[in-house]
Amino acid sequence: MIKFALFARLEAKPGKEVAVREFLDMGLALANQESTTPIWFALKLSESTFGVFDAFETEAGRQAHLDGPIAQALMAKADELFACPPSIEPIEVLGLKNQAGAS
Repeated sequence: MIKFALFARLEAKPGKEVAVREFLDMGLALANQESTTPIWFALKLSESTFGVFDAFETEAGRQAHLDGPIAQALMAKADELFACPPSIEPIEVLGLKNQAGAS
């Protein structure tokens, strides 16, 4: 059961919006390789604000994600892409509806 999540808020530097989108595309490819990350969303909140929401069954899965390649890439690109350090917040999932295969 999904109980643990993270929300990261990313504010692109002016002119870096496309690069942030490309970074998030790469993040999706990496997330698809993580067996402990069953849910991962890249979000566009405004023209320059992006987000990532991901969810996990266990705290260990969430921690593995925070220690993994996506987080490492995020921190390596932070100065180049983001106007301020990414805000990463732990979240407790209280409820979930997952309709697999829905479009």
